[in-house]
Amino acid sequence: MNLAKVLAGHDKNHYYLILEENEEDVLLVNGTTRPLAKPKKKNKKHIQIIKRIPEYIIISETVSQSDAEIAEMLRQYQQYLAGTGQKTQN
Repeated sequence: MNLAKVLAGHDKNHYYLILEENEEDVLLVNGTTRPLAKPKKKNKKHIQIIKRIPEYIIISETVSQSDAEIAEMLRQYQQYLAGTGQKTQN
């Protein structure tokens, strides 16, 4: 699983965990407004996959993570961005 930043739409600049992906679309979750039970479908053209993630932010390759764990992981990533001086919004 990877993290993604939304580049277009009403949730622009928000961060999500990619739950599933196919050739054109991805399913995104954030543990709060988009829980595992109700993922958001988004066109791949409208997201940016994040490849540089600090080692202390653990992303499991299984879907066994809970909504609370996903929300905490995204919170930690946004704190990391804030510490590096990059813009965040969510």
